Amino acid sequence: MRIPNRKLHTAVDGGDSGVSAHFKNPFVHELRFTPLQKLKIAVMSVTLFPVRLLFAAFMMLLAWPFAFVATVGRSEDAVEPLSWWRGLVDLALKAIMRAMWFSGGFHWVRVKGRPALPSEASILTMAPHSSYFDAIPVTMTMASIVMKAESKDIPVWGTLIKFIRPVFVSRSDQDSRRKTVEEIKRRACSDGKWPQIMIFPEGTCTNRSCLIAFKPGAFIPGVPVQPVLLRYPNEMDTISWTWQGPGAFKILWLTLCQLHNFVEIEYLPTYTPSEEEKEDPALFASNVRRIMAKALGLPIIDYSFEDCQLAMAKGPLRLPRHTCLLELARLVRSLGLKTRVTDEVMHEEASRAHKMCESRLDLEGFAQYLNKSMTEAVQDIFSLFEEHGKMDVREYVIALSVVCRPFRYLETIKLAFRMFEAQEDGAVVEDELAVILKTALGIGDFTVCNLFRAIDCQDKGKITFDDFCRFMENCPDFVEQYHCLREPIPQHSRESTSPSESRPSTNGFCADFSPRDPNTHSDAHSKKQD
Repeated sequence: MRIPNRKLHTAVDGGDSGVSAHFKNPFVHELRFTPLQKLKIAVMSVTLFPVRLLFAAFMMLLAWPFAFVATVGRSEDAVEPLSWWRGLVDLALKAIMRAMWFSGGFHWVRVKGRPALPSEASILTMAPHSSYFDAIPVTMTMASIVMKAESKDIPVWGTLIKFIRPVFVSRSDQDSRRKTVEEIKRRACSDGKWPQIMIFPEGTCTNRSCLIAFKPGAFIPGVPVQPVLLRYPNEMDTISWTWQGPGAFKILWLTLCQLHNFVEIEYLPTYTPSEEEKEDPALFASNVRRIMAKALGLPIIDYSFEDCQLAMAKGPLRLPRHTCLLELARLVRSLGLKTRVTDEVMHEEASRAHKMCESRLDLEGFAQYLNKSMTEAVQDIFSLFEEHGKMDVREYVIALSVVCRPFRYLETIKLAFRMFEAQEDGAVVEDELAVILKTALGIGDFTVCNLFRAIDCQDKGKITFDDFCRFMENCPDFVEQYHCLREPIPQHSRESTSPSESRPSTNGFCADFSPRDPNTHSDAHSKKQD
């Protein structure tokens, strides 16, 4: 597989200039330090870091009694006038939280623009979302947020969260998403009586290299919103907490080891939706994203939270950083090919592809195979697999299986063996194994010479799926051990349980509350992670 040469994504200004296909994966963050930087971190780790960590914990504990007193006896459903003493508590908590961030090295928080009043914009849309440090503007404004219901049960933190009167989303309640949207509508249409709601419409953390697709939940009420931009203009990016990269504690440790951490918050003018945008939340979200991307000077890329599944999939076939499968996921989603993909459908696709193994498809034949018209998306998918103007449709089926079932890599490999194996003995040869593995990883180069010899210990010149499975059980890190890839496979920063059960989930500041309604054009009906 390979990235198409054509420009694939939408420009930030709506012009003809696109974003180069050689983009930076938004779900990956890699930190590299010079020897001098490593020395500074080592010194800070035994001097500044423990002091800052203890002081931050102390400030958190100091804030707890204020929040506890302010939430006692307060109704969760009804808005109440802000009494004088609760107003004082609000000021005290803002001061304590600011002291906590100051102790962490965030000495200067630059604020640009004018924050809108609740009566002017009841919803604040913040992007890009890249870290739990994005809580800084939340604590500065004490705006409400949308959070997982489980967060309120966390000791100390849960009490602080309750103070800002968040909208909770419950995973155990199948009707929770609808209730959440209704609650946001109720608050948004209260003429400023409720606190403003701060929402991270991207729905997950990225490395701030682009703005991914906005989820429509914040835009469904159809009320004016104020876009809010976040920037961290630091020499080293120790802030980003993505799906592949440093873990939560490492990010905290490295950030607290920096002498200064800069953050900039910019409030853009309030955006009032048109009648068309009120009827189409996806259009509303897209237009707001375009304005925010232009102000940030970032490209907009139509990847979404569900694409994190590919970055999170674990096991021997973890995807490399520069996989083409993220691009394929975007394309098949835009064509509606990802919906209703079941195991039965994948087996049917494999049977069709197996019957066509003797012939390679040109672009027109591939469009007919998909039963789609000759659109740009179809051409882009074809260009991922074509070689000299032709493609093997079996490669497309393998990649589609990975995209639609990222946590079930073994079933994808089994499907691939069935498409490539010889009828007489159910085995594949070395070149076929190379095609299977490089397609499953979404890369162009994959060396299997040494790997194939290790699996084919009896020197038959071919292997079966059972041979491959037995070898993989004994050598789960075969990709690295046999140097199949030029670049190392990254380790995941967010741990999961098992390839068959794990699902990426939003963090506490961007719980997914978009309803599973095809009319919202959010693709939420196909999500597996929430």
